[in-house]
Amino acid sequence: MKSSDFLKRVFPKRVWNICSSKKEMFLTFDDGPIPGVTPWVLDTLKSNNAKATFFCIGDNIRKHPELFKRIVAEGHAIGNHTFHHISGWKTSNEKYLNDFKRCKEEIENHSSSTYLFRPPYGKCTSAQAKAILKDNQHIIMWDVLSKDYSGNISKEQCFDRVQSQAKPGSIIVFHDSLKAEGNMKYALEKTLKTFKEYNFKSIKL
Repeated sequence: MKSSDFLKRVFPKRVWNICSSKKEMFLTFDDGPIPGVTPWVLDTLKSNNAKATFFCIGDNIRKHPELFKRIVAEGHAIGNHTFHHISGWKTSNEKYLNDFKRCKEEIENHSSSTYLFRPPYGKCTSAQAKAILKDNQHIIMWDVLSKDYSGNISKEQCFDRVQSQAKPGSIIVFHDSLKAEGNMKYALEKTLKTFKEYNFKSIKL
């Protein structure tokens, strides 16, 4: 669902979009790195001269460190997506913040750092968010959700969501995951091709 002005007012310290008069958009990918899927995304971005931001799960970084290093080496931005992809609404503050810190440490283990955090499912409590903001992090939400992970929409509908909702400064969510792979591949290629025709650039946060 497209983020409403109401949510932006309720959570003004979370970043929903970037104010910009330029023809630029911010592609983001959640849940990787995943063999097969993430390399395809990187290849596709490279062939389109596009940059993006990858919100990585700490345990996936641990399992696939070379993929993580490739994301960084190719000039994309990295974000924290917790270590185990947990919902803040269903997790105690202590456990949630420990999971956040564990992902941060995993990122730093690979000579990287990040000031970007995206809560899985977009769900974290006000107390959790306050603690994360104090850690000099920016909580990145979105204003365009492709829903590429949903089995209830087609790949064409997935692209249509992006095309109809994106505007200058939009933060767009895709997923480099096995669940989203089919819809994401189609929608990402169409998004890059279509918005290039509109003279848009995809840049990292």
